[in-house]
Amino acid sequence: MKIDVNFRSDTPIYIQLVEQVRQRVAEGALKPGDRLPTVRALASELRINFNTVARSYRLLDKAGVISTHQGRGTYILESLPSETSKRLRSESLQALARRYLAEANRLGYGSERAVRIIRAAAQARRENGSPKKTGRGRAGGRSQQ
Repeated sequence: MKIDVNFRSDTPIYIQLVEQVRQRVAEGALKPGDRLPTVRALASELRINFNTVARSYRLLDKAGVISTHQGRGTYILESLPSETSKRLRSESLQALARRYLAEANRLGYGSERAVRIIRAAAQARRENGSPKKTGRGRAGGRSQQ
């Protein structure tokens, strides 16, 4: 499992971990039954505090994404209910949007300019005939343009 931590981000590290695990589950990179690294192993690999990883795992456990069993390990839950899966995809997209807007801001662009750039990119993608998704993750039906 590849996790990247941005120490300069305004987003706390434990939230970055939670968001990345959720995103990997939502996109299918982590599947039900997959084993996650131990808290100590992940903390050592990322060179962060043990308690930071433990906090992330607790939040993921509480959210129903993972299950931790003392002495046996931490695993992605076997069956995520459809509603949980939809929520995870939505939360991952929201987290991605927040990161995009934060990065655009660091580059000196306001939110309105960043949104215009996304709309232009989406339009170019449609015009180039990129494959369309099957409506997954669309909030509220029609897209706004």
